[in-house]
Amino acid sequence: NLDVISNGVSRKMAEKLNLLNIRVLSPLKNRLLKLVTFIPEASLDKVREALFDAGAGVIGNYDRCAFAVKGTGSFRGNSLTDPYVGIKGKDHFEKEVRFETILFSHLKGKVINALHKAHPYEEVAYDLYPLENENIEIGLGCVGELKKPLEEGKFLELISKTFQAEGIRYSGASGKKIGRVALCGGAGISLLNEAKASGADAFVTSDIKYHNFFDAGDAILLVDTGHYESEKFSTEILYELIRKKFPTFALRFSEINTNPINYL
Repeated sequence: NLDVISNGVSRKMAEKLNLLNIRVLSPLKNRLLKLVTFIPEASLDKVREALFDAGAGVIGNYDRCAFAVKGTGSFRGNSLTDPYVGIKGKDHFEKEVRFETILFSHLKGKVINALHKAHPYEEVAYDLYPLENENIEIGLGCVGELKKPLEEGKFLELISKTFQAEGIRYSGASGKKIGRVALCGGAGISLLNEAKASGADAFVTSDIKYHNFFDAGDAILLVDTGHYESEKFSTEILYELIRKKFPTFALRFSEINTNPINYL
């Protein structure tokens, strides 16, 4: 989804404005899981590497993040089992490691499959916990700082020129300089409160309705670039993704204007 990935539409807008200290404006919640499993000591390295290779253990700019503590596991297999250690029908106590790590929810299937393949036990004991933590890497919109604050008029000129807009709409000028800028490609007015809370001096998005401009008040400069204009650089995102995945492919940008809106 180009609206929420870390290098998506809003991020591209911020890069076109050369913003600094770019971060997600409204991080997604309920997209992280905590995995806890129990591994015999001799198999710890094998299972840990398999989980990391499957994408588990990423927190922000760090990877291979985990916690482990030693303990004793116990179990008893019935007549249908073929236990890796111990004897069926009898209690068995094994030195194990409680291993926990974090993963993105969309990787759940891949990570759990890797766990089952690497773990030596017939029945792998594990728990998955949904987390309330925000995923600061993905979400809607973004916010960053201009290299140098601009007067409102100069900022509006920058927006118009950068996004090649034939006309932009904006709220009443407050006279303050614009330093911190919030952006959301497409129809992002639902993030107005988040933009205000971020301390942004201006919020650039599109499809803003009449009464939304009143909601902005004097707290923030609201700028509507046009829907097409805010997303027009999405082709560059796709170009970069395809070129990275298939470096030998010949790619060319289309010059067809797909904007259904005309201006007089």
